[in-house]
Amino acid sequence: MSGEEVLVPLAFFIFLGGVIIAHITARHKERMAMVEKGMSSEDIKALYVRQINRDPLSSLKWGILFVLGGLAVLLGVYLRDNYFANDGVIVGMVCLFVGIGLVTFYSIAAKKVSQ
Repeated sequence: MSGEEVLVPLAFFIFLGGVIIAHITARHKERMAMVEKGMSSEDIKALYVRQINRDPLSSLKWGILFVLGGLAVLLGVYLRDNYFANDGVIVGMVCLFVGIGLVTFYSIAAKKVSQ
């Protein structure tokens, strides 16, 4: 191994360690500033707790997109194998079907929101 082959992985790990150390240091300074301003540990923990607000329509959106995307891939492969279409037909079908799925989702979501 020459010096160049070792230099890239070594530089990567040094850079990665620097990023991790900078992140830990910045987080520590931020928390110390909060303590100096009089915040209790419970208040600080409450700031860092993630609040997950799940949108019930989100599952519908992803379901429509995955079903239509999968259908597009199946149809594109069928067209490629049986009718000797380009490989680009698969990409076009996926874009078309996912676009149709998004428009369908928008129409369903608009009806649900207006109710």
